[in-house]
Amino acid sequence: VKHMLAASAGEVVACLIRVPSEVVKQRAQVSASSRTFQIFSNILCEEGIQGLYRGYKSTVLREALWSWRQDHVVDSWQSAVCGAFAGGFAAAVTTPLDVAKTRIMLAKAGSSNASGNVLSALHGVWRSQGLTGLFAGVFPRMAAISLGGFIFLGAYDRTRSFLLEVGKKSP
Repeated sequence: VKHMLAASAGEVVACLIRVPSEVVKQRAQVSASSRTFQIFSNILCEEGIQGLYRGYKSTVLREALWSWRQDHVVDSWQSAVCGAFAGGFAAAVTTPLDVAKTRIMLAKAGSSNASGNVLSALHGVWRSQGLTGLFAGVFPRMAAISLGGFIFLGAYDRTRSFLLEVGKKSP
């Protein structure tokens, strides 16, 4: 429980930086003619600081679900496989939250989604597109996050094991 709370607290803080950069990045992707600094400035001028934090709550909720960790010692390759499965499952389960986050971040100022209400965004997608809309992009998301989980958890566990072995050999 301590580790989950610490990881969740870390994600809350990390999202303070990650969410504004994600908002600017997504708007740059749909508006290729604008420069990044111009997009950033427009958000601040038109919506204030809250415009940069659209989707913060849904992003934190999504990230907190990813912070579950396996609690027993396994080989590095097993950690990698567990990371891939855990990442894929988390990606599938949190896809509706990612859809809501994207809708909120890309919403036009003054629209209902621009308020940042996650449940309202989810309800709007459900009404207009149903279950298919809530899980739009689920397979590419699962593939990318599974691959990331495989690489990152496997590399983390291998590095940790290596450092523990080196530590045992040091006088």
